[in-house]
Order: sequence, then structure tokens, then C-alpha cells
Amino acid sequence: MKITILPQGTMAIYEQIVNQLKNAIVTGELKAGEALPSIRALAAELGVSVITTKRAYEELEKEGLIRSVAGKGFYVCEYNTDYLREKQLMMLEKRLAEIICDARQAGLECSELTEMVEALYYER
Repeated sequence: MKITILPQGTMAIYEQIVNQLKNAIVTGELKAGEALPSIRALAAELGVSVITTKRAYEELEKEGLIRSVAGKGFYVCEYNTDYLREKQLMMLEKRLAEIICDARQAGLECSELTEMVEALYYER
């Protein structure tokens, strides 16, 4: 799995890691029982601090998505894909509501915001 960090992004780096790993779990790219890279290996691969990757793994472990096995590393847990997807959608809706509020304050019409979203969405 490939994790992409956007240093100019609005989300903290650890949040970007968490979100991309969650997405990989939801889509089945990461399967239950599959080993994740070590904290140090992931930090080196991404060019970020070990503290950042440790925080991301701790967050995923708190949510019950991964588990730590002493001396062996981190593994993907069994998960409820529907629940995880619903949780992601709720977070996305919250962020979109904030963006819509900002757009209104900037005087954007819905059609202008939609146009901007579509341009950014299809940019990749």
C-alpha cells in the first residue's frame, strides 16, 4: 500500500496516515491479520518523524482497527466495514459543512463551489 503525504494539506500528517490506512481497510486493500510496516520503517519511507507514525498507529489501535503484538509489530484487526465507512462519511460531512460555511462567507454560490469541487476531484 502506498501512503501519500501532502505537507501543504490542511490535515496533520498523522491524520493523513490514519485516513489512508482506514481507507485501505475499508476497500480491502489491507486484510484482517495483515502486518503493517513497523513504526520506524513507515516513518523512514514517508520521511516523517517516528513520533508521527507512532501517533497514527496509536489512533488506529484506539479505534480497534489495528492491534499491537509485542515483539512482532502491528496487524490489521477484524473489522466492521459498514461501521467504519459510516464513520468516515460522518467525518467527511462535518468537514464539508465547515467548507460550505467558509464558501458562503466568501460569497460563493453553490454552483461555483460545485465547480471548484469537481475541478479538484477530477484533477488526479
